[in-house]
Amino acid sequence: MEQEMANNAAISARSVTKRFGDFVAVDHVDFEILENEIVGIIGPNGAGKTTFINLITGFYTPDEGTLYAHGKEITTLKPEVRVGMGIARTFQLVHVFDNMSVFDNLALSYYRRLKNKSLPPGIFLITLNSKDIREHVLDTLELLELNSLKDELVGNLPLGSKKKLELAMAFVSDPKVLLLDEPFSGLGDAEITEVTEVLKRYIQNKTVLIIEHKLSRLTEIVEKIAVMHEGKIIACGDCEETLNHPDVRRVYWKIEKKE
Repeated sequence: MEQEMANNAAISARSVTKRFGDFVAVDHVDFEILENEIVGIIGPNGAGKTTFINLITGFYTPDEGTLYAHGKEITTLKPEVRVGMGIARTFQLVHVFDNMSVFDNLALSYYRRLKNKSLPPGIFLITLNSKDIREHVLDTLELLELNSLKDELVGNLPLGSKKKLELAMAFVSDPKVLLLDEPFSGLGDAEITEVTEVLKRYIQNKTVLIIEHKLSRLTEIVEKIAVMHEGKIIACGDCEETLNHPDVRRVYWKIEKKE
C-alpha cells in the first residue's frame, strides 16, 4: 500500500523504478526528504545512488513510479523546468567551463537559473555584468571564499577550487532543494575540509541530499542516512541507528550476524 506523502515533503519518490535493459538500477524506491532536512545516501558502487539523483533532477525518466517536489508531480518534467522550480545539483565529475573566468561561470549559472534559458547571442558580457547579476555573484564568491579567484581562468584552477566553484554555481540561485553527487570525490584531506566547512555554513535551514562514499565526513554534515543496495533503499533514519541496522551491517559493512 502506497504511503501518504508528508505535508512538508520537499522531494517524494513513490515506487520509483529505472531499468537499463535487464538491469534494474533503481528498484521500486519509496523515499522522502522533508523541508530543511539534510540527508545522505551511501551504498556500494552500482547501488543506484547516482541514477536515483538523475531521476529526481530529470536526467532520467522513471519506468515506473511517481516523483513529487513540494507536492507537485515532476515525474516527466524536463531538467530545466525542475531547475526553475528550485532543484539544483552537482555532479561526480566537475561541470564547469574551463575557458571562462570564475566570475563568468558563476554569472552564467545564475542567469540560466534565474531566466531558465541561455543568453541571446551578442549580449553575453553585457548581461553577465548587469548590476543584479554582479551583486549575487560577488556575494556567492564571498560565501565560498573564492573572491581572490574571481578573474582566474577556471582551466588553471586545482580540482579543490573547481569543486568549490561548482558548489557556488549550485548555491548562487538559492535553490529550494540541493542535490550533491560525491562532493568530495578526487579531493585531498585539506580540500575536503575546506568544502566541508563551506557546506556547514551554507546548508543550515536548507533541503539537501548528498551522495558520498567518505562516511566519516558525511556524518559531520547530515542528520539522516539512507543506504542503497542493488537499487533498493534497505534502511533510512538516524545515522548511528541506520549504520547499525542488521541489513546494513550485512551488505555494507560485510558483517554477518552471529548465530
